[in-house]
Amino acid sequence: MSQSRLPRLAMVLGDPAGIGPELIARLLAEPEVRRQAQVLLIADEAEMRRGMQIAGCEFPYRPVASLDRLAFTDEVPLFFDFRGAAEGPFPRSEASVVGGRYSLYTLEVALRLTADKVTDAILFGPLNKTSLHMAGMAHSDELHWFAEYLGFDGPFCEFNVLDDLWTSRVTSHVALADVPGLMSQGRVLEAIGLIDTALKRSGLARPRIGVCGLNPHNGDNGSFGREELDIIGPAVARAQALGIDAQGPFPADTIFLKVQGDARAFDAVVTMYHDQGQIAIKLMGFSRGVTVQGGLPIPITTPAHGTAFDIAGQGRAHVGATRQAFEIACRMGRNRG
Repeated sequence: MSQSRLPRLAMVLGDPAGIGPELIARLLAEPEVRRQAQVLLIADEAEMRRGMQIAGCEFPYRPVASLDRLAFTDEVPLFFDFRGAAEGPFPRSEASVVGGRYSLYTLEVALRLTADKVTDAILFGPLNKTSLHMAGMAHSDELHWFAEYLGFDGPFCEFNVLDDLWTSRVTSHVALADVPGLMSQGRVLEAIGLIDTALKRSGLARPRIGVCGLNPHNGDNGSFGREELDIIGPAVARAQALGIDAQGPFPADTIFLKVQGDARAFDAVVTMYHDQGQIAIKLMGFSRGVTVQGGLPIPITTPAHGTAFDIAGQGRAHVGATRQAFEIACRMGRNRG
């Protein structure tokens, strides 16, 4: 991408039953946001207008009738009125087939455009997995659906980002009892490599990566398990041999103390299972967390919180995480390729 032009972002509202339309309206109503990227918003116009009404703000936009030969503009988002084959009214504050279909249809358009390099990155509003499954998505989460849609069979992982701290994990949406059996040196090395690459694509030249242990007290030299000795430690050594600035393993109850304050030791933490990193990140700043769909051939980001059905339609949604997701999408889109 030419360094002289702004990154081009494909943007969708997410599940219309939740706070996504309100969040996108709040985001695009900020003039500074619109100056950072050229935006194509793919959305049902009535839902977009409803989001503005809930948020109590408006943003300028230029409708386009076709996605062929888009003429992007600075500061004024392009708008493509689209809802696919999602028929009927959208239920509010609850999971639904029509909400799930709308989410998938709009995401498909964004994925196609970004894969074809018409746009550089994707930002989507919060999704509801129950709605997606009701609509026919057979995958455990949207990350696996993205990979299949893109025909991508390489390694990928969900990253969680808080400000400039990134986390990845070796295992994700699996039972805790299954975690030790799913660990291997190769999988730990893969998780380290994925987040190292992602951070470089976001603009960090030499990321510092801390790797978490699995067992209490790091296994206490094998007294409480040998994963640190037999799997994690050797994987860290292999990463170092590849030129990656990785260190560890460190005990899970102290590693996040090393990433706070001015003397922060790491830019990223690799954890062994879902909640090992998620609990820390959400305690440190729930309203600012971002999810990056790591490892995929195109940059995709979203706020880490959910659809918040309990406050949907009330004008109370906080735009902080969505703004952070936007800024990461801009950086990764700018560095894409």
